[in-house]
Amino acid sequence: MAIGLENIIFLLVAALGIGLFVWQISRIRKNVLMGRDLVLADNPSERLNKVLLVAFGQQKMFKRMIPAVLHLFVYIGFLVINIEVIEILIDGIFGTHRILGFAGVLYSGLMAINEILALLVIVACAIFLWRRNVKKVPRLAYGVEMRAWPELDANIILVTEIVLMLALFAFNISDLKLAQLQGHQVAGSFPVSHFFVNALGSDPETLHVIGRVGWWFHILGILAFMNYLPSSKHFHIIMAFPNVYFSKLLPKGKFTTNPAITHEIKAMLDPAYQPPAPETDADGNPILQRFGAKDVEDLTWKQLMDSYTCTECGRCTAVCPANITGKLLSPRKIVMDTRDRMEEKGEHPAIFAPNHYKELGIDRVPVTEENTLLRGYVTPEELWACTTCNACVEACPVNIDQLSTIMDLRRFLVLEESAAPAALNAMFSNIENNGAPWAFSPSDRFNWAEDLYVPSKN
Repeated sequence: MAIGLENIIFLLVAALGIGLFVWQISRIRKNVLMGRDLVLADNPSERLNKVLLVAFGQQKMFKRMIPAVLHLFVYIGFLVINIEVIEILIDGIFGTHRILGFAGVLYSGLMAINEILALLVIVACAIFLWRRNVKKVPRLAYGVEMRAWPELDANIILVTEIVLMLALFAFNISDLKLAQLQGHQVAGSFPVSHFFVNALGSDPETLHVIGRVGWWFHILGILAFMNYLPSSKHFHIIMAFPNVYFSKLLPKGKFTTNPAITHEIKAMLDPAYQPPAPETDADGNPILQRFGAKDVEDLTWKQLMDSYTCTECGRCTAVCPANITGKLLSPRKIVMDTRDRMEEKGEHPAIFAPNHYKELGIDRVPVTEENTLLRGYVTPEELWACTTCNACVEACPVNIDQLSTIMDLRRFLVLEESAAPAALNAMFSNIENNGAPWAFSPSDRFNWAEDLYVPSKN
């Protein structure tokens, strides 16, 4: 074990990369906590089961088998190959070489699995690039809704993953060839690298340089990738787990109620009922309680977390009956708009902050305190196109509840602005006056039966 200048440089770079990532996570946490409080601590066993099935097990991905299998290669590769990062960090700090090699057969098995998975990741990413850029799968195609950045972002991530895997192979191949030339064995088993052991030549100095470049490029690439994630839709590889844990456990068709209205109704029905005291802020001032949501702070922290978890895969929009029939609604856009507005009003956590609208030359009304998430980003036309069928919620591979955000924005339109469509306003008036959606007096409700009644001749 020999610690030199290279190890000190590595330690500083690793500390900087990890520290920068933690800083970005802290900003994301602040943004999420802009939302209303919501207690989701019930049924921990059921929640953990959802994490195992949906987040770890990729259960909902397998509704589309081909992309599911390819995604599984990349996902398992991400989990398993990153175990090797632990070894790289130890080697980089303490100047060792394959420090975990003492594990013998276990280490050999892990390295063999790593190599096979790295090859599968390269294959899967290449196919994903083809699907996006050549086949142009409709839900992934370029357009106003997808914007330019998410499409570029996907290509950047896929190319980066391929390059990182190639760097890993360059390190392993050069290491194996050097060991072969020097007459000793390298700890571990490398089925793919052994096949290409002569691909980089036989010059020891060249092999040493290639090995060090591959090693440094792989770990620096991982640190850079980690800090790129908060700017990317691929942040879901981290956020999927807490988001699935805090999934809605109620039946999908069951809507939540507004607590303020619930307390008022209970007080009307039971004079002895005492509503709880209104919530106050840190200074003791009552917190404004909106009926529904106008801006991001009116949504819950879980709804804001949803927006950071979105994979932008388009499965929700692809199954939305309103979108399929040409309506303006896109559940994916609702989630993306929520994130954009949250970061506009809070703190942008990312190093990269693309302007999704200017990049396409799209004119949009500037979002201000008066022109908020509702109308600033999401139009009433989009909201009223929703049929509340929950197809988007069912399709989402990371358990985002798009419908809850749509319903809260619609509730604000109805309860705060009385801005429902004319047909709904007429129905509301009929319910208030007649106790039913129809424009008939309750006393006339059985007239249809009298019209059908024919007295018996007997």
